[in-house]
Amino acid sequence: MTPPDIYGWRTDPAVPDFDDSQPLIVFDGDCVLCSRSMRLILRFDRARRFRLTPAQGEIGQALYRHLGLPTDAFETYLLIADGRIYQRSTAVAQIARRLGWPWKAGAALAIIPRPVRDALYNLVARHRYRLFGRKAACGIADPALRDRML
Repeated sequence: MTPPDIYGWRTDPAVPDFDDSQPLIVFDGDCVLCSRSMRLILRFDRARRFRLTPAQGEIGQALYRHLGLPTDAFETYLLIADGRIYQRSTAVAQIARRLGWPWKAGAALAIIPRPVRDALYNLVARHRYRLFGRKAACGIADPALRDRML
Protein backbone atom coordinates (compact mmCIF):
# COMPACT_ATOMS: atom_id res chain seq x y z
CA MET A 1 0.00 0.00 0.00
CA THR A 2 1.35 3.43 -0.93
CA PRO A 3 1.64 5.90 1.96
CA PRO A 4 -0.68 8.91 1.71
CA ASP A 5 0.70 12.03 0.05
CA ILE A 6 0.68 14.52 2.91
CA TYR A 7 1.35 17.34 0.47
CA GLY A 8 -1.22 16.41 -2.18
CA TRP A 9 -4.60 17.27 -0.67
CA ARG A 10 -4.93 20.06 -3.23
CA THR A 11 -4.89 17.58 -6.10
CA ASP A 12 -6.99 14.92 -4.37
CA PRO A 13 -10.45 15.12 -5.99
CA ALA A 14 -11.99 13.66 -2.81
CA VAL A 15 -10.87 16.71 -0.77
CA PRO A 16 -13.13 19.75 -1.30
CA ASP A 17 -11.41 22.96 -2.29
CA PHE A 18 -10.74 25.23 0.66
CA ASP A 19 -8.61 28.29 1.25
CA ASP A 20 -5.35 27.05 2.76
CA SER A 21 -3.59 30.42 2.67
CA GLN A 22 -3.86 30.57 6.49
CA PRO A 23 -3.08 27.75 8.92
CA LEU A 24 -6.08 25.46 9.40
CA ILE A 25 -6.51 23.24 12.48
CA VAL A 26 -8.69 20.15 12.18
CA PHE A 27 -9.86 18.98 15.61
CA ASP A 28 -12.37 16.63 17.22
CA GLY A 29 -15.44 18.84 17.56
CA ASP A 30 -17.08 16.44 20.05
CA CYS A 31 -14.13 16.43 22.45
CA VAL A 32 -14.37 18.87 25.37
CA LEU A 33 -10.56 19.04 25.73
CA CYS A 34 -10.11 19.71 22.00
CA SER A 35 -12.82 22.38 21.89
CA ARG A 36 -11.41 24.16 24.94
CA SER A 37 -7.93 24.01 23.41
CA MET A 38 -9.25 25.56 20.22
CA ARG A 39 -10.94 28.37 22.17
CA LEU A 40 -7.63 29.10 23.89
CA ILE A 41 -5.73 29.07 20.62
CA LEU A 42 -8.19 31.52 19.08
CA ARG A 43 -7.99 33.75 22.14
CA PHE A 44 -4.18 33.89 22.06
CA ASP A 45 -4.00 34.14 18.27
CA ARG A 46 -3.99 37.93 18.26
CA ALA A 47 -2.89 38.06 14.62
CA ARG A 48 -5.95 35.92 13.70
CA ARG A 49 -3.80 33.50 11.71
CA PHE A 50 -5.62 30.27 12.56
CA ARG A 51 -8.88 28.95 11.24
CA LEU A 52 -10.59 25.80 12.46
CA THR A 53 -12.73 23.00 11.14
CA PRO A 54 -14.09 19.98 13.02
CA ALA A 55 -12.88 16.55 11.98
CA GLN A 56 -16.53 15.53 11.71
CA GLY A 57 -17.17 18.10 8.94
CA GLU A 58 -16.78 17.72 5.19
CA ILE A 59 -13.22 19.07 4.98
CA GLY A 60 -12.04 17.24 8.10
CA GLN A 61 -13.48 13.93 6.93
CA ALA A 62 -11.89 14.32 3.49
CA LEU A 63 -8.47 15.16 4.96
CA TYR A 64 -8.62 12.19 7.33
CA ARG A 65 -9.50 9.90 4.41
CA HIS A 66 -6.70 11.44 2.33
CA LEU A 67 -4.22 10.56 5.08
CA GLY A 68 -5.62 7.07 5.57
CA LEU A 69 -6.81 7.92 9.10
CA PRO A 70 -10.03 6.55 10.60
CA THR A 71 -13.00 8.82 9.93
CA ASP A 72 -14.83 7.83 13.10
CA ALA A 73 -12.05 8.14 15.72
CA PHE A 74 -10.29 11.50 15.74
CA GLU A 75 -7.22 10.93 17.87
CA THR A 76 -5.03 13.51 16.17
CA TYR A 77 -5.09 17.21 15.52
CA LEU A 78 -4.19 18.12 11.98
CA LEU A 79 -2.53 21.41 11.15
CA ILE A 80 -2.48 22.41 7.49
CA ALA A 81 0.16 25.13 7.06
CA ASP A 82 2.96 26.04 4.70
CA GLY A 83 1.77 23.47 2.17
CA ARG A 84 2.06 20.59 4.66
CA ILE A 85 -0.13 18.58 6.98
CA TYR A 86 1.22 18.13 10.51
CA GLN A 87 -0.20 15.56 12.93
CA ARG A 88 -0.21 14.76 16.64
CA SER A 89 2.51 16.39 18.78
CA THR A 90 4.17 17.92 15.73
CA ALA A 91 0.92 19.78 15.01
CA VAL A 92 0.83 21.02 18.62
CA ALA A 93 4.45 22.25 18.42
CA GLN A 94 3.77 23.96 15.08
CA ILE A 95 0.66 25.65 16.47
CA ALA A 96 2.65 26.90 19.47
CA ARG A 97 5.39 28.20 17.17
CA ARG A 98 2.84 30.37 15.36
CA LEU A 99 1.35 31.89 18.53
CA GLY A 100 2.79 34.89 20.30
CA TRP A 101 5.01 34.79 23.35
CA PRO A 102 4.94 32.94 25.81
CA TRP A 103 3.04 30.23 23.91
CA LYS A 104 5.71 30.22 21.25
CA ALA A 105 7.99 28.55 23.81
CA GLY A 106 5.85 25.43 23.38
CA ALA A 107 7.60 24.92 20.06
CA ALA A 108 10.52 23.64 22.14
CA LEU A 109 8.56 20.38 22.33
CA ALA A 110 10.10 19.65 18.95
CA ILE A 111 13.47 18.90 20.59
CA ILE A 112 11.93 15.84 22.28
CA PRO A 113 12.12 12.86 19.92
CA ARG A 114 8.84 12.50 18.03
CA PRO A 115 8.16 8.90 19.15
CA VAL A 116 8.29 10.06 22.79
CA ARG A 117 6.13 13.15 22.13
CA ASP A 118 3.61 11.14 20.12
CA ALA A 119 3.43 8.40 22.77
CA LEU A 120 2.39 11.00 25.36
CA TYR A 121 0.01 12.65 22.88
CA ASN A 122 -1.56 9.27 22.05
CA LEU A 123 -2.01 8.45 25.74
CA VAL A 124 -3.98 11.66 26.33
CA ALA A 125 -5.90 11.24 23.05
CA ARG A 126 -6.93 7.70 23.91
CA HIS A 127 -8.38 8.73 27.29
CA ARG A 128 -9.60 12.28 26.54
CA TYR A 129 -13.33 11.49 26.56
CA ARG A 130 -13.11 9.70 29.88
CA LEU A 131 -10.97 12.44 31.45
CA PHE A 132 -12.58 15.55 29.96
CA GLY A 133 -15.92 14.52 28.53
CA ARG A 134 -17.69 14.62 25.19
CA LYS A 135 -20.22 16.97 23.65
CA ALA A 136 -22.84 16.08 21.08
CA ALA A 137 -22.00 19.21 19.06
CA CYS A 138 -18.91 21.30 18.45
CA GLY A 139 -18.04 23.11 21.66
CA ILE A 140 -16.80 26.25 19.92
CA ALA A 141 -19.93 27.12 18.01
CA ASP A 142 -19.77 30.55 19.67
CA PRO A 143 -21.09 33.19 17.22
CA ALA A 144 -18.02 35.37 17.92
CA LEU A 145 -15.76 32.58 16.60
CA ARG A 146 -17.80 31.53 13.56
CA ASP A 147 -15.77 33.72 11.20
CA ARG A 148 -12.72 31.60 12.07
CA MET A 149 -14.44 28.28 11.24
CA LEU A 150 -14.58 26.49 7.89
